[in-house]
Amino acid sequence: MTIDGLGKRYGTGPLVLDGITLTIEAGQFVCLLGASGCGKSTLLNIIAGLEKPTEGAVTVASGKAAVMFQDAALFPWLTAGRNVELALKLRGVPRKDRRAAALELLDLVNLADAADKRPHELSGGMRQRVALARSLAQDRKVLLMDEPFAALDAITRDLLHEELERVWRQTGRTIVFVTHNVREAARLGQRILLMSSRPGRIVNEWTIDETGSRRIESPEVARLGDEITDQLREEIRRNAA
Repeated sequence: MTIDGLGKRYGTGPLVLDGITLTIEAGQFVCLLGASGCGKSTLLNIIAGLEKPTEGAVTVASGKAAVMFQDAALFPWLTAGRNVELALKLRGVPRKDRRAAALELLDLVNLADAADKRPHELSGGMRQRVALARSLAQDRKVLLMDEPFAALDAITRDLLHEELERVWRQTGRTIVFVTHNVREAARLGQRILLMSSRPGRIVNEWTIDETGSRRIESPEVARLGDEITDQLREEIRRNAA
């Protein structure tokens, strides 16, 4: 995936994004990090094709990307399995194959035993697992995630970090993960991109050679988190001046 000279403004307003140029290799896990309002979600929406850039271009070599948002947005009248099946239907999977495919995807996120439960019967973390399975059902090689765990408690979020890392390794998806949580980015990302605010630009990058066996409380994550936090605070101070 390549982003070349991307800029975005709404109407005659100030630039929201400015001069973003970026290459993301297939299979990478990239975290986009920055203060609230820096344009992270706008950038994600442009990559997804939900918004058009004012200038520049985005090329997703594998075609369109799947998107997962903070709100699971499951249909409440459908079971977990049927929610996933709906995505399979929209993809053109024949009716006779959908149930088995949905169960396989729910099993991938360790939720096959909840296939016949409706969203109100599931915890917040379980609903997000269903949303992840539904995103994977679109069979896109690129998965865009916009703060999908922000509303969850710390323990549930940590468990889902492990689930997401396992799914990423198992499926080989390219993941672009938006967050404002520094520790979350340090825990998950192979690459961590820090955005400035007003306008949003990529101002720093960290690369982690090996992402195995990291935990959110590990010393390595803490050290990286402290370094990123210092940079983020500097960006916030610069924009507040």
